[in-house]
Amino acid sequence: MQTVRFSSGDLDATEEFLSAAYTPMRIGGRPDDTRARIERNATDEVIVDRLRFGYEMTYDAGCLNRVCLITMHSGTLVDTTGGREEVYGPGETFLLAQPDQPYTGAVRSASYTITMFDPALLGQAVPSSSRPVRLTGHRAVSPAADRLLGTTVAFVRDTVLTDPVAAESPLLVATAARHLAAATLTALPNTMSGGPDAIDSRDGGSDTLARAVAFIEDNAHRDIGLAEIADSIPVTPRAVQYAFARHSGTTPLAYLRRVRLARAHIDLKAANPDSATVQDIAQRWGFAHQGRFAAAYRKAYNTSPSHTLRT
Repeated sequence: MQTVRFSSGDLDATEEFLSAAYTPMRIGGRPDDTRARIERNATDEVIVDRLRFGYEMTYDAGCLNRVCLITMHSGTLVDTTGGREEVYGPGETFLLAQPDQPYTGAVRSASYTITMFDPALLGQAVPSSSRPVRLTGHRAVSPAADRLLGTTVAFVRDTVLTDPVAAESPLLVATAARHLAAATLTALPNTMSGGPDAIDSRDGGSDTLARAVAFIEDNAHRDIGLAEIADSIPVTPRAVQYAFARHSGTTPLAYLRRVRLARAHIDLKAANPDSATVQDIAQRWGFAHQGRFAAAYRKAYNTSPSHTLRT
């Protein structure tokens, strides 16, 4: 993981940094308070920045070529792209701009989080049998959806990327990025078709389930998601979801988590408590949040992971 910190009261230096970190942009206005602070944690899958500006800054920026989410903590951001004037305030998480479009606006004495990831993750995270998945709106579809997206961003920012061990785990980071993409599609309007596809429904049988289960069992240690499971059969991601829903009462990714939990259980029983830790084993199998891992483990095995390691 790469960590970068920037702090300056020089507008030209701030403009140069922002242009290098995001896309070429121009900062408008000459405020009295020119302090700016930016901290970036970046992996190949996801980039999370914390920004604080003590002044009003207007911007005119090019295409990011990434999904870019903004989570406002204080102040306001005004999006003026294409002549509109959308104002966002504290507590909101929203799409800044389409990945392939330039954008304009203003930040008004604000602190906020920027979260960016490859648009290809959208198609991998959610089943789509006919066309690429694309976000079609900027605001969440409901207050609950907005809270879901904000909570997911906070999890990636505060749990995954701030833990040195977690941030260096390719499996854990990739899993978190997929989770973020799925939450984005759950929260924001998009082109995902809603109704069942006849071919997908036909393919969502017990044979598809058996093949998917075998692939998950053999590859749980790898960075796999719904797209990879479907490609291994091969059927569409939607068909895999139908197969699990109809014949096992769960989802493909829930089953993957169950398998990884079982592998962690095996490793905990076999490990030397003098040299191994619960955290290391949990993160080996893609569990970043230790509290959630412990809760899931206790529910499955009626004991704590630490007790298993010690006995």
